[in-house]
Amino acid sequence: MLELNVDLNERSYPIYIGENLLSDKGRLIEHVGQSRPVIISNETVAPLYLEVIESQLSDLSPLHFIIPDGEQYKSLDWFEKICAFLLENNCGRDTCLIALGGGVIGDLTGFVASAYQRGVPFIQIPTTLLSQVDSSVGGKTAVNHPLGKNMIGAFYQPKAVFIDTSSLNTLPAREFSAGMAEVIKYGLIYDADFLTRLESDAAQLKSLNIESLNQIIYRCCEIKAEIVAKDEKEAGLRALLNLGHTFGHAIEAQMGYGNWLHGEAVAAGIVLAMELGQQRGDINTAEVTRVCNLLAQYDLPTSPPREMTSEQFIHHMRKDKKNKQGKIRFIVPTSLGVCELVDDVSDANVGHLIGQ
Repeated sequence: MLELNVDLNERSYPIYIGENLLSDKGRLIEHVGQSRPVIISNETVAPLYLEVIESQLSDLSPLHFIIPDGEQYKSLDWFEKICAFLLENNCGRDTCLIALGGGVIGDLTGFVASAYQRGVPFIQIPTTLLSQVDSSVGGKTAVNHPLGKNMIGAFYQPKAVFIDTSSLNTLPAREFSAGMAEVIKYGLIYDADFLTRLESDAAQLKSLNIESLNQIIYRCCEIKAEIVAKDEKEAGLRALLNLGHTFGHAIEAQMGYGNWLHGEAVAAGIVLAMELGQQRGDINTAEVTRVCNLLAQYDLPTSPPREMTSEQFIHHMRKDKKNKQGKIRFIVPTSLGVCELVDDVSDANVGHLIGQ
């Protein structure tokens, strides 16, 4: 098992990474406490892993709440339904919520935990690659709104994160690929050598070699933990973690949540960000091609939806949370492993990228 810490003083917490962690009864109970916990999962993940988690916590008689599977259920409606369930079962401030699932479950459970009775503890048990390397770490919680992704939420840190890499054995190939978009992102913003490793280890990672997975997940969490420790509330540095997301969130909103997976939209957004860097004279053609080839190695899209117009992109991007004083702000690579936040990209520049 690998372990690292997110250093946030009194709100610091551990991240555990390894095979078959869901069977580690003592460690999970240590973080849950002694009150009756509530496990929140979805209709896809619960049949696979709910029983093993409940067996580890059997002495506490855990409750569970199951939602349908899909990005469209990360909503205020389901936020309210979970809160109602907690109230109906007389859950108090010492009730620990356990998020068992991917990013939708983690974001939704975390937001409920941040608001229910003004805050209850919660634990992340991410079961998708995307949530293991990104959304489960760092305390961003939210629900979607028809007018924008993750627009209603809070910064609220978990008590612990348990990343059981053996859970990836049940992950559909398309979901694994979507997670690799976030993995590749870390190399582009922070560690160019990591990109070389992802190129050379593609066959091992796609075949779900546990040792390779543990190492790349550890490196992603290590980078994110370091960034979050320096900038928890996204005042500056942490915004770089949104590489590809300005474009990607626009794709998700326009195409309908779930039609393009988050990672697929981010992959297309990364390419557009690279091309924007090339347009600005910082990135060369060979570097853009290299990143496109790497994304393609993991079966990810390298271009946006053909039917999306630049006007549609701009419409959605004007709602981006990074924007300030009415200006759309973009994360743009200046070289492989280095990015910057810019706000001088014109609508015409965007139109050129989209080919309009």
